[in-house]
Amino acid sequence: MTAAATLERPIDTTRLRGFVTAFADLLAATRDEQAILDSGSALLARLIATDDWLPQEFAQPNPDRYQQYLLHCDSRERFSVVSFVWGAGQSTPIHDHSVWGLVGVLRGVEKVERFDRLPSGELVAQGEELLRAGEVDAVSPRIGDIHRVTNGLADRPSVSIHVYGANIGAVERATYALDGTPKTFISGYANRVIPNLWDRSRNA
Repeated sequence: MTAAATLERPIDTTRLRGFVTAFADLLAATRDEQAILDSGSALLARLIATDDWLPQEFAQPNPDRYQQYLLHCDSRERFSVVSFVWGAGQSTPIHDHSVWGLVGVLRGVEKVERFDRLPSGELVAQGEELLRAGEVDAVSPRIGDIHRVTNGLADRPSVSIHVYGANIGAVERATYALDGTPKTFISGYANRVIPNLWDRSRNA
């Protein structure tokens, strides 16, 4: 097979399309955050249980910083689905989300450090845990929204799939110094194109 033929090989978007459709149905059925996190976690766990559907261009590390690739944004911006890619040793700053979110590890390991914010504004570490492939975590301002994430592998990238209750690349959020000093940011996305989930003509 030639290199050109390999590049033109169609990507089977069935799993991702099914996940997006099921998540839209979930949000149409309830606005209760805990119900969304519970049922959404099960949907995300099912998606990441099989690692054969993420197009390679949305799993590419960058030598300088972690990457956030948009995979889908709901037409009413009720939720977005992104892939996060960490190169070896890469880490986010301490940051918040301001909306609910679900994180499912597709490949590798992620170290999550959680923080509480005191009334004074100072941040207090609340421990850390390792998330491995197939595991799902949740965040929200209600249950805890401030954390730092690091690639748990020193020698290769890790990839996770995130679902947020907004178009996360357009949400104004904040990073934090340990004394609680915030710095606002809007993350945007690393990619200029997104997967075409809706063209079924090229699926086998």
